[in-house]
Amino acid sequence: MTDAPRTGPLSGVRIIDMSTVVLGPFATMILADLGAEVIKIEPPGKGDTMRYAGASPTGDLGPIYMALNRNKRSMTLDAKTPGGKAALTELLKTADVFFHNVRLAGMERLGFGYEQVKALRDDIVYIHCAGFGKGGPYTHRQAYDDLIQGASGFADLNAIRSGGRPEYAPSLVADKTAGLFATYATLAALFHKATTGKGQFVQVPMLECFTFFNMVENLYGETYLPGNGKLAYTRSVNPNRRPYPTTDGYIGLVPYSDQQWEKFFEIGGLPEVFKDPRFSTYAARTENTGALYALIEDVTATRSTDEWLELLDKANIPAMRYNTLAEVLTDAHLVATGFFQEAEHPDAGRYRTMRHPVHFTSTPASLHLPPPRPGADNEMILESLGLGA
Repeated sequence: MTDAPRTGPLSGVRIIDMSTVVLGPFATMILADLGAEVIKIEPPGKGDTMRYAGASPTGDLGPIYMALNRNKRSMTLDAKTPGGKAALTELLKTADVFFHNVRLAGMERLGFGYEQVKALRDDIVYIHCAGFGKGGPYTHRQAYDDLIQGASGFADLNAIRSGGRPEYAPSLVADKTAGLFATYATLAALFHKATTGKGQFVQVPMLECFTFFNMVENLYGETYLPGNGKLAYTRSVNPNRRPYPTTDGYIGLVPYSDQQWEKFFEIGGLPEVFKDPRFSTYAARTENTGALYALIEDVTATRSTDEWLELLDKANIPAMRYNTLAEVLTDAHLVATGFFQEAEHPDAGRYRTMRHPVHFTSTPASLHLPPPRPGADNEMILESLGLGA
């Protein structure tokens, strides 16, 4: 990737980003893909700790950092020093968005709380990514992915499914989900600014965002009051909800309509099963998913993955090949659409990255800058502010 024009719909928007680790950088990377100019502010020295999660050719461009920080510029400064404070002050005067995940009390002590920044630029969109929303007893606490998975009830889903102990998902789902909330919150505030000329303070609390995400389907029997105590969607916590075995691997399949279920059992040689009152309607299947999924496993185990994919495709029944993580890299569809791309980093050499997944016909997202080394753009940014090196 070279320094190319930003073509996305956010071209012309400047974001000063003081977030680190995963949640914030994930959000600002999406915004940068969409054309925003993102200046990543890092502490002097080693910079963002995520630079060192995993090995890299340079030592400070770890693989997770690489995935989260393309299309950004890096500036290192210490906002506690007069020079650092002066540089950040001048930057914020030029910004549309100030984005960070520092505790508000700490930011206010530094002189960069919302009201203080608003005094520098009245229409600033101030995005604060917090662990917990204001007004509750957890407001002062730190938040990390594991803690939020546990506190939101998400880890309990594994215990409900297995009958054993709770477990964290093997993915930073709370961080990335809250990052998506921060992305849409920024876009909404920018839209408000574009239509009214006014900025605002926006808080994105991680626990509340991820609990909102988790409980959409899992509030379930506690939706109508008085509740019946049946939390968790029966289909999603069923222990048999997993890839189904074939003679040579696994397959994912989701017959959904009554017609698809009837056709699936017909193909599987069990046409009478659909007449069973436990499976004949959507409501009945929802309440009897355990027995239904166990039956599917018996059926899928009779043919190879390729045989099933051909039969199910002809019958218009949704199905997909099960991929290992390694096989995802060579998946036929992802290869054909150019999802994984190779690029050249000026210091780290060749690397693999992912194409932005959303397509815009008039303002396409682009990959125009490689992930930066710490402070790589200090001189250029300082000179653009008239502060010199």
